[in-house]
Amino acid sequence: MRYRVEVHADAHTRLKAMAEDVLRGLGTRPRSLPPKYFYDAAGSRLFDEITRLPEYYLTRTEDALLDRLAPALMRALEPRDVVELGSGFSLKTRRLLEARGGGALRYTPVDVDETTLAASAERLLAEDPALQVHAIIGDFERHLVHVPPPSGRRLVLFLGSTIGNLDAPARQALLAQVRSLLRRGDRLLVGVDLVKDVTVLEAAYNDAAGVTAAFNRNILRVVNQGLGADFQPEAFRHHAWYNAAESRIEMHLVPETRQTVHIPSLAFTVRLEPSESIWTESSYKFTRASTRAMLAVAGLRLDAWHTDAGERFALALAAPTSRAVAARASRAA
Repeated sequence: MRYRVEVHADAHTRLKAMAEDVLRGLGTRPRSLPPKYFYDAAGSRLFDEITRLPEYYLTRTEDALLDRLAPALMRALEPRDVVELGSGFSLKTRRLLEARGGGALRYTPVDVDETTLAASAERLLAEDPALQVHAIIGDFERHLVHVPPPSGRRLVLFLGSTIGNLDAPARQALLAQVRSLLRRGDRLLVGVDLVKDVTVLEAAYNDAAGVTAAFNRNILRVVNQGLGADFQPEAFRHHAWYNAAESRIEMHLVPETRQTVHIPSLAFTVRLEPSESIWTESSYKFTRASTRAMLAVAGLRLDAWHTDAGERFALALAAPTSRAVAARASRAA
């Protein structure tokens, strides 16, 4: 069997998790909503549009790095087992799979959208007769325990700077889970957006065409559809800025006037003043030193560092360290 799928987060499970997240995020101050709820079908289309905007350098910079690195990386590692967190349509992964030069390989994508994973798997399997796909439908923060044992040397992929959407405790918890998937000789390849000129950073999240603003507001439509809320998305202003002290872009939705939002399915009402906002995303930016430190606490060693000429974005290759080394790094942190 070349295609296998395990479902660990069905529609009911996702709605239950959304209800818990919304109650927790809107019921405390500062108000917040998790960025994973940007991505319904409309949100995914908007994000795809964002990746092609002139201000948004991340995707094209990472694509160029993968084009340059994929052949040498796959020859050196010779993986027979590739696991990808938040795989989506697996478009970037195709570069790595094609660069391996043939040979049997199992690909394990982990994502919440079964329809997307099925379409991606169908295309990859048609293109690559030596490939097997074992899809995990679930949240990569919760369901990595279901990744099957390795079928050979393993490469874990976490691309697109998604790690920057997690705060420090969540990053460390996730990386610790990733570390548990790795044995000696295995590797993690993770994308990190880098600290740079604030005007470049802020422009990427405040594009002139207003696509990011529409993407930001879409999270309210997702909550409306999923939980029966009555948010008026156009009554909120997109606000994104770089918090230098925390090395992160913050995205917020600011009510233009006082808003009263009802969520009958949760018996919950939230009142929002123009003086407050809903915090929808953090996008942390890294340096080589901060990336090394982040990896070390989770029992990972920075093995290679690849960046573009402008040092805007990096692909960090990490190897597992011994438990003793990880324990020392954790105590030091």
